[in-house]
Amino acid sequence: MEKKLNIPDFESHLEDGILWSKDNLATMQVNITKTCNLACKHCHVESSPSRTEDITRETADKVIELFKKEGFQILDITGGAPEMSKQYKYLIESLAPYAKKIMTRTNLTIHLEPEYEGYLEFMKDHKVEIVASLPFYEKDKTDRQRGMGVYDESIEVLQKLTKMGYGVEDDLILDLVYNPNGAILPGDQVELENIYRAKLDEYGIKFNQLFTITNNPSGRFYNWLERSGNLDRYMDKLLAAFNPATIDDVMCRDMISVNDDGTIYDCDFNLAIKLGMVDEPKTLDQALEMGLGKRKIATANHCYGCTAGSGSSCGGALE
Repeated sequence: MEKKLNIPDFESHLEDGILWSKDNLATMQVNITKTCNLACKHCHVESSPSRTEDITRETADKVIELFKKEGFQILDITGGAPEMSKQYKYLIESLAPYAKKIMTRTNLTIHLEPEYEGYLEFMKDHKVEIVASLPFYEKDKTDRQRGMGVYDESIEVLQKLTKMGYGVEDDLILDLVYNPNGAILPGDQVELENIYRAKLDEYGIKFNQLFTITNNPSGRFYNWLERSGNLDRYMDKLLAAFNPATIDDVMCRDMISVNDDGTIYDCDFNLAIKLGMVDEPKTLDQALEMGLGKRKIATANHCYGCTAGSGSSCGGALE
């Protein structure tokens, strides 16, 4: 956070001011590229077509080695548009025999680009769980947040996924992600899921779950809050909605987030603002040498975004 805000430090809500990870972590999230065919207004990592960062084969091999060594169960691949990474398929093929679950966070529209034809079939063959961004169930709000024409393109890809069995067959999971459009908090996840299901059924689209995710005050969304004069008001909303019951289940306690350059963070939001680990290991190399284990988690006031209301994580509401 760049601006000093007139709210209590997030650490004041923690026992002894410290948030601890679990002893054994389930999820390794890998931000494999910042390249994206879109430039969404709410993107905390500020991905765009002009970004060129991409994980190398050498770093991907270290990801694979650490995943196996530490016994992670879930590989969560994100970006950017992760499909645009040169190592995307390599990571999945290498870890499919070891991961209980492999997830890809997709913007959907990338699958209409000729270069990525066949990627959906690859994902189906490897039973990759798809977490697809669809910030709203109506065209106008989605296009305002993500770009003109994105809603229609997303619907086209979702229809294709339904025909392939995603959201229909038990082993082909398709979850959708809702993000509020502006300086507001998400509504009730169950109610929104019911609305999404009814609206998308008009297009013949099936899905498993809807995840409501609070826009984190970081990256491009933070910049918009500051420019528009909404930063203080939004942070006050997050503080007023702070829910201590969510702290035990925040995602950073059960995961690490690996950047494309091999540095390790407690979560993707910390990665976005370059808030590094409190203690070593801070890189894949150090983690391979030292192991991970229980750790102190780096926190700051953007963490209010994960503890407001029903809580928020990459898997939606926490309660």
